[in-house]
Amino acid sequence: MNTTLHEYRTGWKRGLIETRISATTLGDVLGFFLPTAIAITVLFFLRGADFEGAPVSLGSMNMPSLIGMNIVFGGIMGIVGTLAMDRTNGTLLRAKSMPGGMTGYLVGQMVSTALYVTVGAVMLLAVGLALFEGLDFASPDRWLLFIAVLVMGIVSVFPMGAVLGALIDNPRNMGLVMFPIMAMVAISGIFYPIAALPSWLQGIGQVFPMYWMGLGMRHALLPESMAAVEIGGEWRTLTMFAVLALWAVVSMALAPRLLRRMSRRESGSAVAARRADLQRDW
Repeated sequence: MNTTLHEYRTGWKRGLIETRISATTLGDVLGFFLPTAIAITVLFFLRGADFEGAPVSLGSMNMPSLIGMNIVFGGIMGIVGTLAMDRTNGTLLRAKSMPGGMTGYLVGQMVSTALYVTVGAVMLLAVGLALFEGLDFASPDRWLLFIAVLVMGIVSVFPMGAVLGALIDNPRNMGLVMFPIMAMVAISGIFYPIAALPSWLQGIGQVFPMYWMGLGMRHALLPESMAAVEIGGEWRTLTMFAVLALWAVVSMALAPRLLRRMSRRESGSAVAARRADLQRDW
C-alpha cells in the first residue's frame, strides 16, 4: 500500500514539474491554446446566426460544446502524443527500469494533461461568459453540473488516450488516431445541433463521448429552453453520465493491460530502431 501511494505521489510531483516546464515553453503553450483561440474567433462571428428560432445565437449555443470538445480532444491527443514521443526518445524505457516507474510516469502524464485541460476549460468558460449572450452560469447547480461534467470527461477520456497511445508505437502514426477523432467531431453536434443530421449519423455520434460531453456542457451553460433543439427535446442528464461512466469503465479496464504489454516490449534496440526510422524521414 505504501509503495502504491509513493508511486502516485511521485507521479503527481512529476506531473506538476512537467506542467511548469511546458507552461514556460512557447511552442507547447501555442500548440495547446492557438486552435482554441481560432475556434473562439470563428464562433464570435456566429453570434448573430440563429438556428430555427433558438433563444440564443449559433455561436452562443456552440460555445459550451467547444469546451466539451476540447476536454475530449485535448485529453485523448495529449496522452497519445506524449506516449508516442516518449516511446521514441527513450523516456518510457527509463521509466520501465525504475521500480514503480511506469505507474509514476502515467500518473504524471495524466496529471499534467488534466491541469492543461482544466485550465483550458476555465479559460473558455471565462471567454464565453464575457463574449456570448445567453449563457447561464449564475446558480450553484450550474456550477456543480459544470464541475461534474468536467471531472467525468477527464475520467472517461484519459484512460482512452492511454489505450490508444499504447497502440501507437511511432509519432508518424498519429494520423491513425487524429483522423477518427476529427470524424467524431464532425458528427458529434459540436458546431451544429446533432438533430439536424440524418438519423443514422445521429446514432453513430451518440456512441462516442464527445457528443455527451458537449451535451453536458450545454446543459450546464445554456437556458433550459435550449433543450428543445436537442434529441428528444431534453438534456438526458442521467443518460449522459451513464454513457461517460461506461466509457470510463471500459477504457480503464483495457488501459492497464495494454500498457503492461507495451512496457514489456520496450527495449534499447526498439528505441534505437524508432529513432533511426524517424531520422530517415527527416
